[in-house]
Amino acid sequence: MDLRQLDISTDNEEEAEVPQRSSLFARFKARPLWQRIVLVLIGFFLLPYLLIILYLLPFVHPVSTLMVGDAATFHGYDRRWVPLENIAPVLVKSVMVSEDGQFCFHGGVDWGEMRTLVQETLRGKSTRGGSTIPMQTVKNLFLWNGRSFVRKTLELPLAVSASFVWPKRRMMEIYLNVAEWGPGIYGIEAAARYHFKVPASRLTARQAALLAVSLPNPIDRVASKPGRGLSQLASLIQRRARNADAYIKCLYD
Repeated sequence: MDLRQLDISTDNEEEAEVPQRSSLFARFKARPLWQRIVLVLIGFFLLPYLLIILYLLPFVHPVSTLMVGDAATFHGYDRRWVPLENIAPVLVKSVMVSEDGQFCFHGGVDWGEMRTLVQETLRGKSTRGGSTIPMQTVKNLFLWNGRSFVRKTLELPLAVSASFVWPKRRMMEIYLNVAEWGPGIYGIEAAARYHFKVPASRLTARQAALLAVSLPNPIDRVASKPGRGLSQLASLIQRRARNADAYIKCLYD
């Protein structure tokens, strides 16, 4: 047999065994610019939904976009993850009656409240945010602060998806561990120690109410230094929380 023919035959077999495929990155670079931009935007749009699935795992401790921003700008932040069972139930009740009284009964969005807000907006009336705890949670995790139609449009399906994937306890646990309670202060454990020098498990009813009512604007509303208006609002939440056991059954039953 001719050795040259044997060498050529062997080379052809080796080439056939190695697929002549370009890498994904090379194929991506070969696409027109507009297609690359569209693919990147689709990736950014889908990423939060993939993270929602990942965050179902109890040992994963998500961070918020504000935390990422603080870290990126070298400001630093204080956040100490704490499981829901190590948070005083009175704090959970206070947050629920202050932020989302229907938390146990809706699927991420309170559509009745949302309809009312839309009607009031169309009439030119000033409105409250109308955000549920799931909506606030996904906003903290994946979006940005400030009111805008674009953000709200992105927020609604994310809230519904997160509520479908996460049990109520996991939703509340994540929310209380990513919520902002002051400059660089994130999560209820860091907040309790910063404002009242106690762990989250030992918060009193008064302290819990003050922390709950500071949530909408924790930079101006300082839980440990309440003004008259904040104190009065905290007293109202404290009274409501005393009778709110029926509202937290989805978390403690």
